[in-house]
Amino acid sequence: MQTTDFVATVFDGKSDPNKVTVTFTMALNALQKGYTATIILMVEAVELGVPEATAGIDIGKPFQPVKDLLEQYLEKGGRIAICGACMLHNGMTADQMAPGYEIISAPDVVDLLMNAKGSLQVT
Repeated sequence: MQTTDFVATVFDGKSDPNKVTVTFTMALNALQKGYTATIILMVEAVELGVPEATAGIDIGKPFQPVKDLLEQYLEKGGRIAICGACMLHNGMTADQMAPGYEIISAPDVVDLLMNAKGSLQVT
């Protein structure tokens, strides 16, 4: 697991679009400031790892739709990591996740957080 400067961990998925939007907004801002960034999808948020899952998540101005935030985030080199145990617990498989997203373990989460310069946990 490659370390990163900024880690944003989100626990809620489509059920709380505000938390999802803030997570992606802050991670994109970290990249725009020149930091490396990883968003970790945990608990319910693993559903956001499915291709096109962020479509339709839009809380309105001044925030951008999450699909747009995700596109910019990935274009700038942002990484998405998915908690493997959370994914399995929610009845999902790695085959359902978007290509390029990394399935990680609990020790990987700890390593990412302990080696980051900063983190944001959105619970």
